Amino acid sequence: MEILEQIDIDQWDGPFPAPVTAKAAAALESGKVLFAPRLHFELAESERKFLSPDYLDGKSKNISYRPNVPATANALGGTKSTGAEREELLAMLRRYYERSFALLKALCPDYRDRIQPGFTSFRPAEIAGRASSWRKDDTRLHVDAFPSRPLQGLRILRVFSNVHPTAARMWRVGEPFEQIATTFLPRISPPNPWSSRMLQAFHITKGRRSPYDHLMLGIHDAMKADERYQSGGAQTSVPIPAGATWACFTDSVPHAAMSGQFAFEQTFYLPVDAMRDPAQSPLRVLERLTGRPLT
Repeated sequence: MEILEQIDIDQWDGPFPAPVTAKAAAALESGKVLFAPRLHFELAESERKFLSPDYLDGKSKNISYRPNVPATANALGGTKSTGAEREELLAMLRRYYERSFALLKALCPDYRDRIQPGFTSFRPAEIAGRASSWRKDDTRLHVDAFPSRPLQGLRILRVFSNVHPTAARMWRVGEPFEQIATTFLPRISPPNPWSSRMLQAFHITKGRRSPYDHLMLGIHDAMKADERYQSGGAQTSVPIPAGATWACFTDSVPHAAMSGQFAFEQTFYLPVDAMRDPAQSPLRVLERLTGRPLT
């Protein structure tokens, strides 16, 4: 199938024509990448100085903002900036969160009352050549799953913007989720309920790791560990040009970021029953393949 579903928009908060909103959620839920080449996240002249990895704290690869935390020191992480400079960074990330939230509520009105914000991040470091363990290496094809944050079936919907002045951000996108699940499920051991309880009791996970979360983590790790799949599995190279914005359900769209610098990303969570077609969610696909409820 065609990986990209292009939409011709240049504003974040709508209103958008009916043909645009009609195809946006359908494209996202079917496993496509929604692609808006004319939708730019413009930086103020004073913010262009942040197009540098020098503002990272030396331990993190991203500068992150938590929208649900009051605007204190805890709301912004991953940066060594202090004082007025830190406040300027915070305001920039908050603006990206607000624009992204407005975009999804206007593009996908069925989601607007159910969508929940997650982290906002600014990614100033170059991806290519960055040292990482295979499990944390985002240049390997994977679907998103969080070791410490069980989602109990919630969808992961992410909005991205490439703010590099000239260079594309290079992605790889893989095959449909059901094909991936069919390939990798047989390699995953059954979930251990005692392990799930212990992880929660010792605060290693923020909540109970459900059988669904266990399988999604297993698929994530098995994909990244399989060298043959990484080099020979069905995949498409997708260059995201400078200035473009794109979005997808990253828990079902296998993706890998190969190169690029200076991008924003906003995470949102969506309950499965808020989808137009819940049968296309990873939860329902995995329940169909395993023959049992997973949350």
